[in-house]
Amino acid sequence: MRDGREIVMVSAVRTPFSKFDTLMADIASIDLGVMVMKEVIERVGVGPEEVDDISYGSCVPAEVALELDVPARQATLLAGFPAECISVSLDRACCSSLTCVRLGVRAVKAGEAQIVMAVGAENMPRTPHLAPGLRKGKRLGHIRLVDPLFELGYQEKGFNSVARDAGEVALEYGVDRQMQDAWALGSQEKYAKARDEGKFKIGEELMAVAIAREKGDPVVIEQDESPRKTGMEALARLKTIYGSPTVTAGNAPTMGAGASAILMMPAAEAAKRGLEPLASIVAIVASATAPRQIAAIPAFTIRKALGVAGLNLDDMELIEINEAFAAMPLVSTKILAEGDGRKWEELQNKTNVNGGAIAIGHPVGASAARITMTLAYELRRRGGGYGVASICGGLAQGEAIIIKV
Repeated sequence: MRDGREIVMVSAVRTPFSKFDTLMADIASIDLGVMVMKEVIERVGVGPEEVDDISYGSCVPAEVALELDVPARQATLLAGFPAECISVSLDRACCSSLTCVRLGVRAVKAGEAQIVMAVGAENMPRTPHLAPGLRKGKRLGHIRLVDPLFELGYQEKGFNSVARDAGEVALEYGVDRQMQDAWALGSQEKYAKARDEGKFKIGEELMAVAIAREKGDPVVIEQDESPRKTGMEALARLKTIYGSPTVTAGNAPTMGAGASAILMMPAAEAAKRGLEPLASIVAIVASATAPRQIAAIPAFTIRKALGVAGLNLDDMELIEINEAFAAMPLVSTKILAEGDGRKWEELQNKTNVNGGAIAIGHPVGASAARITMTLAYELRRRGGGYGVASICGGLAQGEAIIIKV
């Protein structure tokens, strides 16, 4: 029996995640956010005026700047929420939309809100090139353009690219290139199997995106666009990227577009409305460590969440670790296994069982909420239990959530 004070997820939805060069790449991330914000409340009959607080994550500010910032406020109003609705925009790199969940949980626990929403939206392909210094004018000479997606700009301030850090740390943990390629292939194969079994379908995790055309019917996108067939030989031929010793375009996800949203409220409120929760939120935590340990931070954050919840890793039926690169789930599960090879294999087998971001895509602001809802829907299919989802963010930030279905 649920404790009425528990905070539960009552609705969770995302758009399909796009590839870099498809029709979805032209939709502003704010408009993608509007889509999921409308859908997530319509599914459970909650009115816009009933939502007290919206936290909205996005971490490519150059794309958001095309609409002059404040994406949360703009999306809230464009989605039909009342002007009095409180919202906040935040950037915690790839952790952002799970940070939004954490802020919503805090608001409910503090008595500041009853019904809250966490949103993440990103359109990486739409990110413009920047022209630093152009506002001051150029009398003679060439204009320098900067691509903020290239290495995500970290080297401008003296940090390594995250691909380099992840690859180097992976090797230090004994996770080599071949192991990462094998994980990437497994992600593609697991996702293809799950999709064929109907696990990624409209009405559960996914909603359709209709794109209007000048002539003819709209183009309707109902599936993730990044999954692809590959093999170990093809993956082995790919060159490494951004100075990494192991990371390639094959064992990393595509940069795409997409949005996710999760609606939460106390269990007592859900019961009063006759809503069956997707999951109870048992614990949600943040962490950070030395910047180059980005491949290891999901493990550290999972440990922290387990400590807060008073649970053990063996209590977890399933694990989701975002595949920012294949290095992340491999390194993190190896750390969690604490040197036990059999345990490491067991943890790998329960991690990302339907594939991960390497197959699905990684529109960074939307991914943390995506792994959370993917976990919740799969636990429901399996009859319930505990699960933990964790994600790394730029320069080794982490978020983790433990849920129970």
